[in-house]
Amino acid sequence: MIALFDTSVLVAAFQSRHEHHAPSLRAFSRATKETAVCAGHTLAELYSVATRLPRPYRVLPEHALVLVDQVCERTKIVTLDGEDYHAMIRRAAMERQSGGRIYDALLLACARKAKAKKIYTWNTRHFREIAPDMAERIAEP
Repeated sequence: MIALFDTSVLVAAFQSRHEHHAPSLRAFSRATKETAVCAGHTLAELYSVATRLPRPYRVLPEHALVLVDQVCERTKIVTLDGEDYHAMIRRAAMERQSGGRIYDALLLACARKAKAKKIYTWNTRHFREIAPDMAERIAEP
């Protein structure tokens, strides 16, 4: 079974004081390149969030890179090409989605591309609203 990891799960897995740390870490610790994927965009989000969290949770850029490296070691990175982006944005516009939800929609497009059977996120409501056809695959760790 292929599982896709959302940024919300990865941040929680790497922050020991995060309220969702234990289940996120358990799920991520089972990840291998054969069983888990991560969207390329998620790597940038993880780096961004980790380096701008409030103190004392914020990490230095070189430590954020270590987190990104760990994700790359344990998951296969899936990306969209230009046509995929255009199609996803067109679909979002047709469905009248707006604002930051486009980023979740792009992650869901990566899940589709990777044929993920499970999509781990702490934003289940948003993900299910964006992709009701994938609702049964979207879960908290």
